Amino acid sequence: MLPGWVAAGVTFLASGAVLVLEIVGLRLIAPYVGITLQTNTAVIGFALAAIAVGAWAGGATADRRDPRGLIAPLLVAGGALVIAVLPLVRFTGSFLTGPDAGAVLLLAAVAIVVPATLLSAVPPMVVKLQLASLAETGSVVGKLSGIGTLGGIAATFATGFVLVAVFPSSGILVGTGLVTVVAGVAVFLLLRRRSPGGAGRVPTALLLLAVAGSLLAAVAPTPCEEETSYHCARVVADPERETGRVLVLDTLRHSYVDLADPTYLEFQYVRAIAAVTDVLAPAGQPLSALHLGGGGATVPRYLAEVRPGTESLVLEVDPGVVAIDREQLGLETSQQLRVRVGDARVGLAAEPAGTRDLVVGDAFGGLSVPWQLTTVEALELVERALTDDGVYVANLIDHPPLGFVRAELATMRAVWPHVLLLARAPVLAGEDGGNVVAVASHRPLDEAALAGALLAQDSAWQVASDGEVAALAGDAQVLTDDAAPVDQLLTPYGAPGS
Repeated sequence: MLPGWVAAGVTFLASGAVLVLEIVGLRLIAPYVGITLQTNTAVIGFALAAIAVGAWAGGATADRRDPRGLIAPLLVAGGALVIAVLPLVRFTGSFLTGPDAGAVLLLAAVAIVVPATLLSAVPPMVVKLQLASLAETGSVVGKLSGIGTLGGIAATFATGFVLVAVFPSSGILVGTGLVTVVAGVAVFLLLRRRSPGGAGRVPTALLLLAVAGSLLAAVAPTPCEEETSYHCARVVADPERETGRVLVLDTLRHSYVDLADPTYLEFQYVRAIAAVTDVLAPAGQPLSALHLGGGGATVPRYLAEVRPGTESLVLEVDPGVVAIDREQLGLETSQQLRVRVGDARVGLAAEPAGTRDLVVGDAFGGLSVPWQLTTVEALELVERALTDDGVYVANLIDHPPLGFVRAELATMRAVWPHVLLLARAPVLAGEDGGNVVAVASHRPLDEAALAGALLAQDSAWQVASDGEVAALAGDAQVLTDDAAPVDQLLTPYGAPGS
């Protein structure tokens, strides 16, 4: 039997380490496969499977063998593999990218299954060791089960609220692994002192694995220049344009910023958004604009340049992205260009009614618009923030059969009487996919003027009329806060060769 505080500490640590691995594992694989509902599902599913298999196998093994010889080696092995997961995922991830199910499942399995299974085998062994009499079975099992659950809860909150904000993923995993290894060695020494014949042994190879994993973690390839609260981020220079910079978040090129010329717009969807802003009011007239999602703040900078005096408020959920904007992309905030860190849906609810000439929706989690920004309830908040003549412009991504785009157009048509769609001709024909820009308003926009503005922006995109949008939306589902299956409707990538 272990001293009560040791049994509680081991159970708490083993359970907590699994939850740390689950949370950080998602961040670890995100740079290669993105953050989607499927990615979250795979990580959570494998973690639960590992906990179930580990607990079952650990309990069964404890009935056949003396747990005293197994607890310490399992802790050391689990901790060493928590460390080794970092270089293993990064080396594997350099060959596997994209959100296809195979890559997502493989990387999630690599990140979670083996160390979580080994660590989950520890609590039932501790329980077995602490059962001095059948009369105490309920209290011992209940107490240690509760302590293990508390360990998982503490690890979840500490990781999500503190560790991720302070340390990189590599530091969290290496630190958690080393603490677990040290705990395993301490348990081994304690058991050997109390019962020299029953303590088993800790293979030297496991200790060497922990050391080797730590060293490999330092040299493993990483696509991250910086880890923010939500993303693996880096800024890449454009080799063909001296002042061009690309903000890359996880697997995607999110923004292009020309440090010397805010009117230079590289991405076609940004040119489409700019074309809409160009026809909202006479040239040079300032606007009041709200931007849902910041990225590199390309559109706010454009408006500040071509419409001096424009007041823009950017709602960006990731403070790390804002820091990169300021430090590497030359963003200068002022009374005319403000940035507020926070969720865009929450920010929308705080907006005064009838004050914005323009609301730009350009927030993404991977390739998906966050579902809470797609619903009727969210769009009603957008509509409330707009003036009577105000316009909502939303960047969307989808591929045939355009299930998400059709649903979002149907949702927009439930709030506004006029909805246009800007896209490449093959997209409008249902032959291809990619970015599209939806435009909603209470007053009809001049489609000819908008088409001319697209040409002026050197864009080959076309304008789909109200009637064409109605036909495209058809009987698609209107998204609500109660039912918004955005990830399931979305086709993130087209067929090969499309």
